Amino acid sequence: MMFRVSTFQPLAALLLCMAVPVAAQTAPASPPAGPAGSTQADPPPLDVSVTGGISAPLPIAIPVMPTTAVVSTPAGATDVLGRQLAAVVTADLKNSGLFSPLGPNALKPIDFPEVTAPQFEYWGGTGAQALVQGFVRANGDGTLTVGCYLYDVFSKIELTRQGFVVQPADWRRAAHKCADMVYTRLTGEGPYFDSRVIYVSETGPKDRRIKRLAIMDQDAANHRFLTNGQSIVLTPRFAPNQQSIVYMSYVGDRPAIYIYDIGSGRQRQLVPPGNLTFAPRFSPDGRYVLFSMAVGGNIDIYRVATGGGQPQRLTNAPGIDTGGSYSPDGSQIVFESDRSGGQQLYLMNADGSDQRRISFGGGRYATPVWSPRGDLIAFTKLTGNFRIGIMSPSGGGEKLLTDDWQDEGPSWAPNGRVLMFFRSGQGRNGTADLWSVDLAGVNERKLATPLDGSDPGWGPLRP
Repeated sequence: MMFRVSTFQPLAALLLCMAVPVAAQTAPASPPAGPAGSTQADPPPLDVSVTGGISAPLPIAIPVMPTTAVVSTPAGATDVLGRQLAAVVTADLKNSGLFSPLGPNALKPIDFPEVTAPQFEYWGGTGAQALVQGFVRANGDGTLTVGCYLYDVFSKIELTRQGFVVQPADWRRAAHKCADMVYTRLTGEGPYFDSRVIYVSETGPKDRRIKRLAIMDQDAANHRFLTNGQSIVLTPRFAPNQQSIVYMSYVGDRPAIYIYDIGSGRQRQLVPPGNLTFAPRFSPDGRYVLFSMAVGGNIDIYRVATGGGQPQRLTNAPGIDTGGSYSPDGSQIVFESDRSGGQQLYLMNADGSDQRRISFGGGRYATPVWSPRGDLIAFTKLTGNFRIGIMSPSGGGEKLLTDDWQDEGPSWAPNGRVLMFFRSGQGRNGTADLWSVDLAGVNERKLATPLDGSDPGWGPLRP
């Protein structure tokens, strides 16, 4: 059974009071009806600034999600799942850097009827300004229903609610969807917690690294390896439909581009052997793969149909052109080139026309990637050390977000407000780890992968 999202029928009177309207919603069997609190007009709206830094993360309470009846499921008993669901929501919101959660271990448990009838006086006493309550219920067909409600504690009103029907194995996705609902309602930005990351898992000394493709949720849960490490793999990227991955692999010590089908585990070489091919990335519609190919001592950017065929050459300048990334609408491509004497960023139309330089700051620029929102381009800047930065597509507003010895390979969250990258340590025994950073450059976070990690590719929001 596929993941299904439902939403509970809202109270029209409360909708009139919301600072940001939500669409009419329906849902499967909501908890017992109860008062949703005061409906006073024009309450002070709760909101959280995503781009203005983290001067005061919003205090938010997330108690254990009660169950209608304790039922054993393949994922565990529903009462245990209620605590785990709340813990995942807590971790997601905390990791965003915008919230200061009081999680289930720090709060009293609530009874099932309280889900729709919060004790606002108690929650106000905890210092929380917002409240997330929910429930978990085992259904007769083997699925779970998870309900999620967001309240404004000061105004004593319900802000929004949503429900999710999932297989027990997908309970974490319901928690991520709940956190996304809260994040979206309070920040006005798009969701990103229910997403996955493909990356290169690494082990061994730097001169003999074993590199395997690995996939995981954005919070590093549900981790699994996709390749066995017999061949070096680099730069994995999701297809827009998330059913396949394009990457470069050294098979027989010669780099080539492959497409890996996640469902079947099969892989195929995309471009016929003969020339060195690398740095692949799907077009936004999934019809093409952008890549670099070395022909006659020159490296240019090409595109090829996802099903294979004759590559089309897009650049034709002396030197190295690589690292291409499409704009979200597929009309333009950003890439790096050393045609001016050092690595810089360039834009061109999707057919290769109108090539123009956009980076003019000191140092070199590499690994550009266009934001899914279309408003920014992320890159690696080489100025003594390697740093992650952003700029507008016109080249203005350059801002460096990190400052470590070697940060590189940025990849955007689905909402275009967080970047993932990898950080390498110095020396023979230095490790490579995955990190994330927000657009303010304030909230840096290391991801807990089983082994070292590099080359992250953050996938789209899951359906």
